[in-house]
Amino acid sequence: MRYLVTLLLFVTLASCYNVERNCNDFKTGKFRFEYEIDGKKKTTVFERAGDIEIETFEGKTDTASIRWINDCEYILEKIHPKNMQEQKAVHMKILSTNGNSYTFEYSFVGDANKQKGTVTKLN
Repeated sequence: MRYLVTLLLFVTLASCYNVERNCNDFKTGKFRFEYEIDGKKKTTVFERAGDIEIETFEGKTDTASIRWINDCEYILEKIHPKNMQEQKAVHMKILSTNGNSYTFEYSFVGDANKQKGTVTKLN
């Protein structure tokens, strides 16, 4: 009986936990995304304003359009794709926010293979 009461209390407390998602705070601004490719740290800086995102990676700048699905999800499409890979739209979903950063998952539209990352807001 004591075990059952403890389990019930634990389940009740765990179900009250809500992940913070202040997605509107991240719809505009300048951001940094750091990640590793083949053991090397890479950094992408991008600026988002309205329905446009301008990204700079290794000295190259690209522009993409943003179509917001809801406050925490959007579709990103390159405006001037240079190859077939860049023509594919990317689905982005903000999973949680924490101060000046957010954790997100992304995948090509229609692809079940999702990856995660963390972005930091610079301004």
